[in-house]
Amino acid sequence: MANTSTIARDGGQSPAPGRRRKSPDRPNRAGGLPTWAVPYVLLVPGLLVIAGLLLYPMVQLTVMAFQKVGLAQVRGTRPAEWVGWDNFQRVLDNEIFWSALRNTIIFAAVTVTLTLVVGTAVGVLLHKLSKKMSLFVVIGCMFAWAVPPVAQGVIWRWLFDADAGAINWVLNLLPDGLSSLLFGRADWTGEPWLNDAFTLYVVLIFCLVWAGFPFIAVSVLAGLKGIPAELYEAAKVDGSGAWRTFGKITLPLLRPVFAVLTILSIIWDFKVFSQLYVLMNGPTNREAFNLSMYAVAEAFKPPQKLGSGAAISVILTIILLIITVVYVRQIVKQEEMS
Repeated sequence: MANTSTIARDGGQSPAPGRRRKSPDRPNRAGGLPTWAVPYVLLVPGLLVIAGLLLYPMVQLTVMAFQKVGLAQVRGTRPAEWVGWDNFQRVLDNEIFWSALRNTIIFAAVTVTLTLVVGTAVGVLLHKLSKKMSLFVVIGCMFAWAVPPVAQGVIWRWLFDADAGAINWVLNLLPDGLSSLLFGRADWTGEPWLNDAFTLYVVLIFCLVWAGFPFIAVSVLAGLKGIPAELYEAAKVDGSGAWRTFGKITLPLLRPVFAVLTILSIIWDFKVFSQLYVLMNGPTNREAFNLSMYAVAEAFKPPQKLGSGAAISVILTIILLIITVVYVRQIVKQEEMS
């Protein structure tokens, strides 16, 4: 009778001898937690690191943007004074801010475009090369990408140095007639490339494209490896040219890759600082400021105005968030329509 009642309670099925049937609500033996909670607990260390390294400094920066913070407040001899929106008003009323904003937007637009174009071209070339040659070129390109930002600035500052730069030396080696025909001058001795804001940003664009295209090229190469070769063979049989094949097959299939690369490039180029600081030799030329350089100049050049520098940084962050949100929404809409 006992066995019959047990079978009835178990629905005709009894657990195997020596094993206990585990209830779905039974806590995990290892940590005393339900099974569904284990992944969330494993995320806690990473979230704490992100909060400590990113969120907390961002909150402190935002609070500082609404305060008057100088050297006395940093030393602790005088408390920070709450000034509300005065720092933002002071920054927006300054002509240097709008000049820096214009420099930032134009520089980022040109640099992002050139980096994507050059990186994509190199990625397609790597896809066409043999495995050994492709590996050799990838390693050579990654050396440029691995150079630290400060070292990048030092390299390009030496290349375009007015007195001992390699660029002036190479241009002086050209025949006078050819140099005059191409550039309108024959003597390049002492040419101050880094003193003028326009030529300074031209050098900075070269520097950022040189350092940034390897990452784009390797990412594009990885995306190309995932495209079936049968698609290209079918396009070749149909008589499709190289540009048409790229526009009809490669570009649509790599759209998610280009979306991520574009967002990352915009963020990196909008807040570039180290290379510009080295090329400019510090915040010396106000006409060549971008928003990052303007924030540092406001915060640390005497008299120190850390509140104004924080306000500029908050404005730059908001601009990047707006650009990112708008771009991601456009990508989502395109994906839904396709």
